[in-house]
Amino acid sequence: MKNFRLTVQYDGRRYSGWQRQGNTDKTVQGKLEQILSRMTGHAVEINGAGRTDAGVHARAQVANAKLYTDSSAAEVMAYLNAYLPADIAVTACAPAPERFHARLNAKGKRYCYRLCDRGVPDVFTRGYVCAWENALDDRAMREAAAYLVGTHDFRAFSAVNRRFKKSTVRTITALELARTGNELCFTVEGTGFLYHMVRILAGTLVEVGEGKRAPQSMPDILSSLDRQQAGITMPPHGLMLEEIFY
Repeated sequence: MKNFRLTVQYDGRRYSGWQRQGNTDKTVQGKLEQILSRMTGHAVEINGAGRTDAGVHARAQVANAKLYTDSSAAEVMAYLNAYLPADIAVTACAPAPERFHARLNAKGKRYCYRLCDRGVPDVFTRGYVCAWENALDDRAMREAAAYLVGTHDFRAFSAVNRRFKKSTVRTITALELARTGNELCFTVEGTGFLYHMVRILAGTLVEVGEGKRAPQSMPDILSSLDRQQAGITMPPHGLMLEEIFY
């Protein structure tokens, strides 16, 4: 059995997220597993580094799959790309150590959330950039973002169930805002993220940018551990998984 490390990019708009689900075949993991199972003649399970939500995109998702095959990594990659739909592509495939696991070995991730808050949104990027009606105060948002960097309990910034028993402590190593013309990009790096966490972080900063919240309110939101104290959950199509760190 060979272990392969895959780098996968996808447009998430047509999919119910990365993770395989029993009630739909519209998942990225499911598409990959179907093709590899057909190629090898045995059931294949793929491990993804990040379980992106429905509608979220990935530029460089990392996954691994253990296959009984004589095919080389280049041949596995070619087979996948021959049968994958046009909105999913394997951009790299390489042999991996037997114990390599895409999720368990990951040290961190970087996401980018893009929105257009001024002028007319570009029709050619509307599937990847969230159009926002109100112009945002970049300075206030950067001030608020500084409070969120570090190790905190991010339960208030997640959509985890109240009965969720695992730790909700996470470490954000960087949270930066960059403006290019009409577009604002939130780039966040961290050791791991909770359910909807990046989209809620972005939504909370957007509310700061609109003047609905003070930048100095971030510590109180964190300490509340209450989802209702944080901001909105931004639409999924503005979010991109950019890179996995090992």
